[in-house]
Amino acid sequence: MSDSATNLSNLAQLPEKTWLERALHAVLFEVGGVILVTPIAAWIMDASVSHVGVLAVILASTAMTWNALFNFVFDKIERKQGWQRTPKIRTLHALLFEGGFMLMALPLTMWWMDLSLWQALALDIGFFVFFLPYTYAYNWAYDALRLQYFRRFRPA
Repeated sequence: MSDSATNLSNLAQLPEKTWLERALHAVLFEVGGVILVTPIAAWIMDASVSHVGVLAVILASTAMTWNALFNFVFDKIERKQGWQRTPKIRTLHALLFEGGFMLMALPLTMWWMDLSLWQALALDIGFFVFFLPYTYAYNWAYDALRLQYFRRFRPA
């Protein structure tokens, strides 16, 4: 590996993500989430996969917009503060992302599934319990692959 490639030792040294890359990141995240969560939620709620699936796609579409916006702002703050993606920062990232999204998802979940506030909150907490580790793991894997890509194919 060249000296310039070895200088790519952390994410802060990589080029900023383009909007196209951010869109790819969000789409891959949401597709994976919908595939994993829809059958589980349908089974738990004793609802049809199609009814839960429509909600999942609506929430995923909303989440993609939130994902791009949230990660754009978080990345700017991260670079400005010189943060490294340590477990503590990754946990903060996942908590802020999922907490903010849960606030947006609650009214939609209540309406679509015809649930009370408490039922929808319980469902959203269940989604949160699923998506919190999923968010952490997905972003860790994405960052690791991105770092490897720039080390191998686009040395600094």
